Amino acid sequence: MTAVSNVSGSTLSFADLVAADMGEVDALIRRRLSSDVALINQISHYIISAGGKRLRPMLVLLFAQALGFRGPERFELAATVEFIHTATLLHDDVVDESALRRGRDTANARFGNAASVLVGDFLYSRAFQMMVSVNRMKVLEVLADATNVIAEGEVLQLMNMHDPDLAIDDYLRVIRFKTAKLFEASARLGALLADASPDVETACADYGRALGTAFQLVDDLLDYEGATSALGKNIGDDLREGKPTLPLLVAMTRGTPAQRDVVRAAIVQGEVQRLPEIIEIVRSTGALEATREVARAEVARACAALSVLPASQYREALLHLCAQSTERSS
Repeated sequence: MTAVSNVSGSTLSFADLVAADMGEVDALIRRRLSSDVALINQISHYIISAGGKRLRPMLVLLFAQALGFRGPERFELAATVEFIHTATLLHDDVVDESALRRGRDTANARFGNAASVLVGDFLYSRAFQMMVSVNRMKVLEVLADATNVIAEGEVLQLMNMHDPDLAIDDYLRVIRFKTAKLFEASARLGALLADASPDVETACADYGRALGTAFQLVDDLLDYEGATSALGKNIGDDLREGKPTLPLLVAMTRGTPAQRDVVRAAIVQGEVQRLPEIIEIVRSTGALEATREVARAEVARACAALSVLPASQYREALLHLCAQSTERSS
């Protein structure tokens, strides 16, 4: 477990630092999931109980604490961003026809596509009820904007499917819309709760955007480097869905003409029959390490943004979160 030094020089685990706050958030999530419709309760509890890293709510809590805010609104907004994230997962899995997430059946595989989409809609609308309760117009603006941008990112990704000629800048744009935007909003919310200055708020948002980008880059390389048991999803899912992610784009630029043709055909057809060969191409061309280096550059930007925060165990935790994000295996 990662150790975080506090200002007095003693150490505590990262989990211990946020455990009490996350316990409050988890209890609030369970309460806010309540519905008079049995199927909504069943599906929403199914996907929430699957766990996950809870990084987005953690960012709300850590930035709020780092800037001196201790009010209960931090729990409400931490739960809100987790609801928005969970709604996107429900919709993503339907669009991608995914069968496995976090080591077990996706909600659409268990309950069907229609029910999953509708419960995703319920979680979105419940999230908006929760953010309204905080009674801050700026909070509404940030989360409404984030939700809209995430939807645009989903559509952009759909448009890019099976396109081996996708430009790297266009790929990164999808990441910043689809994944990094909610990280950015989560970090910004902590600053808003603390009534931070515009410069500090912007720096917090910069951290979230960079961390979220790095996190997705590593997710994309783990589809060719990881193991199903560790990832909780099937290896090669991105390829099966025809997603031209950075490891594949780099492999095509560095590989031989024959290797490039193999990767291109796999993206166009969305086939995984030659997955072992493609994994070998991605590895032998150095595409995985190149992708990780791009992620490390994003993390360096995130760490630099933290210079606006006062020294504290919470700032240290945010720095450790950066380090962990690029070296993880799941």
